[in-house]
Amino acid sequence: MSVSTLRLPALRRLSGGRGGFAALVVLYGWLVVLCVASLASAGDLSLGRNPWDNLLKTLGEFARPSFIDVWFGPERLEFRSDDGTLLRVENRREVEADFLAAVARATWVTFQIATLGSLLAALLALPLAMLVARNLHAPRLLALGAKAVLDMARAVHTLVFGLILVGIVGLGPTAGVLAIALHSMGTYGKLFAESIESLDMAAVDAVRATGASQAQVFFHGVWPSVLPQFVSHHLYVWEFNIRDSTILGLIGAGGLGLLISEAVSLFQWGRLATLLIVVVALVMVFDALSRRIRKALL
Repeated sequence: MSVSTLRLPALRRLSGGRGGFAALVVLYGWLVVLCVASLASAGDLSLGRNPWDNLLKTLGEFARPSFIDVWFGPERLEFRSDDGTLLRVENRREVEADFLAAVARATWVTFQIATLGSLLAALLALPLAMLVARNLHAPRLLALGAKAVLDMARAVHTLVFGLILVGIVGLGPTAGVLAIALHSMGTYGKLFAESIESLDMAAVDAVRATGASQAQVFFHGVWPSVLPQFVSHHLYVWEFNIRDSTILGLIGAGGLGLLISEAVSLFQWGRLATLLIVVVALVMVFDALSRRIRKALL
């Protein structure tokens, strides 16, 4: 039986049967109409001037990523003023080769931010998840406090954490690592707690019946059973954070985001295309590796 099949009765009970579910769909439809009408009345749905011309021009520049100039760019590109005065001469192959070297360095910084931020988040989330998991019966006050911390961490976006932390620790990767860690802590905590709650408590109770301490119960009864799920969750969030960390450079946290911000601000769509190709390739490679690791855990 699939997960969707299992969830359908619960959904119907929640909505009060088919009639209640239909009412929720109608309510959602009205909400969508209200949002569209509100934006339209405020004039915020405009596409701007010449949207199709701008789109075709942008797509044309995207179609030729800048890294192509490393091999096929002009070796003597002249820049002249309106009256024909020679301003400078540029070797596009050398310029783009230097840019690709900067992209490689920024990619490594982005990967470092995602990796260290994800690890720190997982370490911070684990004790909180143990408190939140209902089947471990933590003291109610501590459980509520831990849940509040995790909820707040998930509610605040990584960029918001980054803006705050840049003001505290300054520009650079440290702010990015901490921003990733604080937001992802909430995601890790929720996933870890759900994994613990899905345990067969018979084994845990058997360990507890021997008089084992809470730490012994966790490491002998809980940890061996949830470790594969924890690793799978860690790989998933780590992959997500690689994508998320690429935009932290927009606020001064370093990495690919800084180069993306520069390319957008200067309308260098060819360079932006190169950067987006690197981001997609990075995510695809990590996704392939994480799939193999998760398959090995099954």
